[in-house]
Amino acid sequence: MVNKIDIGMLCTHTDDSKHVHAVPMSRQEVDDHGNIWFIYSALSESFKHLQKDSSVCLLYSDPGSYNFLSIHAETETTQDKARIDKYWNKMMDGWFEQGKDDVNIRILKVMPQEAHYWDTKSNKLVTFFKAAVSGISGEDLDVGREGDLNI
Repeated sequence: MVNKIDIGMLCTHTDDSKHVHAVPMSRQEVDDHGNIWFIYSALSESFKHLQKDSSVCLLYSDPGSYNFLSIHAETETTQDKARIDKYWNKMMDGWFEQGKDDVNIRILKVMPQEAHYWDTKSNKLVTFFKAAVSGISGEDLDVGREGDLNI
């Protein structure tokens, strides 16, 4: 699902608020071990938060197909040049003024610990109709699946 959706919301914990800090992030890779890799900046709020608390939540949604995923994970941050080279593309130039050699480039490795998904077996209109009928009638209609993923 992560490979299909690409952009997820990375949620980090802040010191000065009980609320999470959420930013959209484009994944670079999901490796064979299920780790999710990103490029980000040492100047970002996310980087600052991760220096104090390395746990995150990644949220993915594909409203068109009614698929949703919540991942709770631990992270590691590196400046691995090989990964920077591997993930670098022209779009990155817009985020890093000095290009691939920018000293603020960081690689974020997200290591999932828990995950929960929701998906439907039918399209949005059918799902909405089944949910409405179920709510009115009290009858338990199958509107989809949800559950924890074993990691």
